[in-house]
Amino acid sequence: MRILQPPGWPRPRGYANGVAARGELVFVAGMVGWDTDGVFRAADITGQVRQALRNVVAVLAEAGAEPAHIVRMTWYVTDVDAYVQASQEIGVAFREIIGSFTAAMTAVQVSRLVEPDAKVEIEVTAVIPESVSEAQS
Repeated sequence: MRILQPPGWPRPRGYANGVAARGELVFVAGMVGWDTDGVFRAADITGQVRQALRNVVAVLAEAGAEPAHIVRMTWYVTDVDAYVQASQEIGVAFREIIGSFTAAMTAVQVSRLVEPDAKVEIEVTAVIPESVSEAQS
């Protein structure tokens, strides 16, 4: 994976401007903060982010991918102010579950999500490097 940083641009905080990668593509649908029983155990955005990220990792594992293979994330949040206020705690959860902030990321506020109790939904694209993908075959 190669981080794309145009010369002279300020370094983004918490994400990459762009990422280039080669290999097997993995697309993860929007993951919300419910557990394997389909139950939201956390009502706050940080707890839901933590569980949504765990769900992302579980789906990636099914493809033989790891969090380090994530190249793009889109976050849909129902309250951008709550997201910003919880950004430090969300950052801690992100680093614990995903690792580094090297993915191209977008966060968008939406009026609501399909699941009424969901405060966040995270969609992911990952690329399993060709060498890893070939070894798994």
